Amino acid sequence: MLNAFQKLIDLAKQLRSEKGCPWDKKQTIASLQEHFLNEAKEMQEAIEKEDYENLKEELGDVIFNIVMMVNIADEKKLFTMKEVLDDIAKKIIERHTWVFGDDKVETAEEAVKKWKENKAKKRLIAQTKK
Repeated sequence: MLNAFQKLIDLAKQLRSEKGCPWDKKQTIASLQEHFLNEAKEMQEAIEKEDYENLKEELGDVIFNIVMMVNIADEKKLFTMKEVLDDIAKKIIERHTWVFGDDKVETAEEAVKKWKENKAKKRLIAQTKK
């Protein structure tokens, strides 16, 4: 799976390279936003229709738009894919304290409540650091 993800990253880089696609080279994070939202809407429609074959395709389109945006950010030295992935992994671990920490929850509702508490706690800490 890691090789498949790296292949997608490399594909995005090739599309934006000197010998790549003129349209892809022209794109910015902002210009890709509309395409991303359209793909997300198509993904939503596939979910609503329970059309899982189409959902697979639309999820791929959403992921590729994200890969392209991160690639552009990397080109501009804003952030890298590794940073995005590390940050989301850290966030998921910090928010799921009943899985990766000592908190206890029994129901999905308790998990949502604890998630929201952990999120609020993190925001409060971030605000006090400013």
